[in-house]
Amino acid sequence: MTAHRITSDLDGPAEPYPGHAPLEDGDDRIARGLVRGDERCLAAAYRRWGRLVHTLAARALGDPREAEDVTQQVFVAAWRGRAGFRPERGTLPAWLTGITRRKIADALTARTRRTELVATLGAALEHEARTAERSDRVLDRMVVTEELARLPRVQRDVLELAYFADLTQTQIADRTGMPLGTVKSHARRGLQRMRHSLAVAAVDG
Repeated sequence: MTAHRITSDLDGPAEPYPGHAPLEDGDDRIARGLVRGDERCLAAAYRRWGRLVHTLAARALGDPREAEDVTQQVFVAAWRGRAGFRPERGTLPAWLTGITRRKIADALTARTRRTELVATLGAALEHEARTAERSDRVLDRMVVTEELARLPRVQRDVLELAYFADLTQTQIADRTGMPLGTVKSHARRGLQRMRHSLAVAAVDG
């Protein structure tokens, strides 16, 4: 199962897969089924512990939207790394909690980097404000950076790779492992959200 497929499955209500009965067994069965690659067990784990993961992320990050991103990442990581889970060594919720802590740390690190970038651009703006032509350009960069920080993580990552790393959408797909169509969709949606936010800011301003 690809990361995109897993994320799509987790976005909606967990329904039994066609031709299969719902999985309603205990924690141990869910854990062992996940290790075997049973997608129903991934869905069952999400239904049972998704709220726990989201609560931990929301408390640490103070941002429900970032917490949703982290929750998605945790279960994608659990699926990809399921071969490394040993039910005899610990419980599945404890393992998921460990993944959650690592993803929270990653999110905080990314937030720090974005803050530093905005600060750097702010210093550049102050330095270049004496030249009208350049100050407008730096202001645009600051506005774009701030709007990028408000996007969902996947959309933000795609646009940052496109504009800051100067990668094509094909190169972004190769680097991230996402299908090219998914990269294009995230880029389009991210740009649409940024245009809407900038339009609202222009009206308010």
